[in-house]
Amino acid sequence: MKHLLIYTAMTLGAIPVMGETWNLDQCINHAVEHNISIKSRQNDVASSRQSVTDAKSRYLPTLSANAGQSWNLGRGLTAENTYADRNTSNFQWGASFNLPLFSGMSTTRQVAYAKANLATVTEQYEAAKEDITLNVITAYLQVLYCKELHEVAAGQVELSEYEFTRRSSLLEAGKIPEIDMLEAKSQLAQDELNKIQTENDIRLALVDLAQLLELDDINGFDIMPLADDSSMLTMNPDDVYEAALQHNHTILAARSGIIASEKNISLAKTGYIPTLNFNAGLGSSYYKISGLPNDGFGRQMKNNYSTYFGFSLNIPIFDALNTRNSINRAKVQNVTARLQYDDACQRLFKSIQQAYYQADGARHKLKASEVAEDAAQKAFEAMREKYNIGRATPSEYEQSKTKALRATAERIQAGYELILRTQVLEFYATPH
Repeated sequence: MKHLLIYTAMTLGAIPVMGETWNLDQCINHAVEHNISIKSRQNDVASSRQSVTDAKSRYLPTLSANAGQSWNLGRGLTAENTYADRNTSNFQWGASFNLPLFSGMSTTRQVAYAKANLATVTEQYEAAKEDITLNVITAYLQVLYCKELHEVAAGQVELSEYEFTRRSSLLEAGKIPEIDMLEAKSQLAQDELNKIQTENDIRLALVDLAQLLELDDINGFDIMPLADDSSMLTMNPDDVYEAALQHNHTILAARSGIIASEKNISLAKTGYIPTLNFNAGLGSSYYKISGLPNDGFGRQMKNNYSTYFGFSLNIPIFDALNTRNSINRAKVQNVTARLQYDDACQRLFKSIQQAYYQADGARHKLKASEVAEDAAQKAFEAMREKYNIGRATPSEYEQSKTKALRATAERIQAGYELILRTQVLEFYATPH
């Protein structure tokens, strides 16, 4: 089991159809592929990639063309500086070209900032897959835990049915009072109720797991048991934490957030740097006045044709403190990113430390519960023999059976607690 629960989760695997049993890897693969939160993170990655492309596009020149037609009807100013009723029309066209020669490093830093953001979002996407994997492991083990409790409850029903049948026969033979048979009947009803409750617990656990897998319902949905592995070891929490700092995607996302915030500060400072552009263009026009002789369209287009080119330099002198404010905001974001990183490290350490002590406690509890279960089962067998020969009362018999049931349930609980916490530790310690 030690190597069964870990991140084969992220590899592609065959997904069973409804009606077949699912193993843990299939559940995790399906959840990673279909979970809405993960899909949302995946869409964020696509958006960030587009932001990188947009930033790189700022290196490219721009080329545009334009054309326009206008009419002027009614009185207008003439060449003699008088007003007259004249209708005029004007057509013009042109094309312009702009090439950024020096953008004050803003384009270069914008690309670096976009790439840092992409790295952060990518790590957040991987962290979301880690979170859903842990949730699926927990839900999967919960289903198995409920199934084992149900098997114990079913065994108790069989014992109670046997005891009820036995006492009914003894009552018919006149060897026991009716109250003994009624007590057996009551205990059978109580055990059947407990069995029904454990069946419902299984369904609820399957519903929780199916919801993580984004399945519509649990009809035909079931899971496989895990392979037994007695080689589970509790790893040192400090070693697990040091390993997790190197590959845990939540931590890596927080680190990338710090880098992105530093890139943003650098980008904001480009507001102080001058920019230089090269500009060029060409165009022509046609002008016509009604009632007066006008050159033809072709001649005017030829005579009015013009070209231009030049350079434009922009030197920021005072921008109403916009650049300074942008830098200050970026610095605040950097402080926030560093605090988020510290918080992520603390939460990771707390999770690992808690899982370690829970696993250690579950290991000791499992050993003790195994001894207690063995003793309780032997005591129950002895009590049953005494009861069968009339040397124990029905109350003593039921109390012994209840103790045996409780001991078995505690052993099952401790076993699955140990499995879960050990796998959490291994999950944090393993690169994905």
